[in-house]
Amino acid sequence: MTSPTLSIGEAVASLLRDGLPVRLEAYDGSSAGPPDADITLELVSERGLSYLLTAPGDLGMARAYVSGDLRVHGVHPGDPYDAMRLLQSHLRFRAPSPGEALTLVRGLVSGVGLGVLKPPPPPPQEHLPRWRRTVEGLRHSLSRDAEVIAHHYDVSNAFYELVLGPSMAYTCAVYPDADATLEQAQAEKFDLVCRKLGLRPGQRLLDVGCGWGGMVRHAARHYGVQALGVTLSREQASYAKEAIDRDGLGDLAEVRHSDYRDVLEGDFDAISSIGLTEHIGVKQYPAYFGFLRDRLRPRGRLLNHCITRHDNRPRETGAFIDRYVFPDGELTGSGTIITAAQDAGLEVVHEENLRHHYALTLRDWCRNLVGSWDAAVAEVGEGTARVWGLYMAGSRLAFERNEIQLHQVLAVRTDEDGRDGFPLRPSW
Repeated sequence: MTSPTLSIGEAVASLLRDGLPVRLEAYDGSSAGPPDADITLELVSERGLSYLLTAPGDLGMARAYVSGDLRVHGVHPGDPYDAMRLLQSHLRFRAPSPGEALTLVRGLVSGVGLGVLKPPPPPPQEHLPRWRRTVEGLRHSLSRDAEVIAHHYDVSNAFYELVLGPSMAYTCAVYPDADATLEQAQAEKFDLVCRKLGLRPGQRLLDVGCGWGGMVRHAARHYGVQALGVTLSREQASYAKEAIDRDGLGDLAEVRHSDYRDVLEGDFDAISSIGLTEHIGVKQYPAYFGFLRDRLRPRGRLLNHCITRHDNRPRETGAFIDRYVFPDGELTGSGTIITAAQDAGLEVVHEENLRHHYALTLRDWCRNLVGSWDAAVAEVGEGTARVWGLYMAGSRLAFERNEIQLHQVLAVRTDEDGRDGFPLRPSW
């Protein structure tokens, strides 16, 4: 018995529990959802449908969206937050039986053709799948870490300036109040780290994963410390060196294009790690915290600032983030990070969750991308710009929903007598 022919709109509608919260319009002329919806999803080509069918879930959606085969009307591509919030809150799929699923596929193929079941090549912005990266190098080896960091951070300094603003800080800002600007909040973040580390003139600071040198320059300029930063991104190191020279901080600040594991100096008074731990790998935490502890003098402090999960259960990163944003990135809960620091011989004296601040940071980055969209597309292409809008808006939702968090963990290497050099109450 032949299956009834189905349009794309009919197929989608049959899989939903409560109907579509948005309008869907497909290239075969079919549609679904309320005609007066504020947001419309337009599936413009057979390739887009192939992406959705051959890579179900967030990866297929991302491929169709990044390639331009799935367009979202009613929101700006630099900030699809409203569409993503609506879909996450109200889109409910039901699980068809195996027999029903087969009938559905047959009916759809009968309507649009067998070609939709052939996987198209992924968009050029997509990184290799995890198994192919493993073939080409051990996860979190020096060479593989350098390659995946370059994939994300060596996009274009000009593009990052458009998104991040003058601070060139690509980590969670700290908003002193609700009306603070992004630049004020980034300055407050760097200053909070300096205050927690108790920096004073003449001390030595190591900033691992230093990015474009924001922390190094802030600590040198405002606290008079000798600051060394290291980054695996050649583009970041080049930018940071120019900024240090421009600011006249060459006698205090230095940035190297280097893996943090290649730092030979020791006896630092303080170490800051702002946004690096996400790239380390959970299995590498013992070596990571052990290495940093060994670089501290007795009573030297470590501030670890990183994205965390809301629990400590192990799980893989989602396909979209792993393929398009942070290849090999890993997240875990703050409890795992604190445990690893303690097991490495560090005393953890304070921790703080700043997840609401990261949601605000991502909101402001999206605003910057929207405001400079034409320049961003001219710099990196529309596909890459779409990746960033999608990733930042989705991350904002995840922080708001407490799916991920941002923790600062402050630790110290105590001396032989157990003294840590901290006052009885926090000074920051």
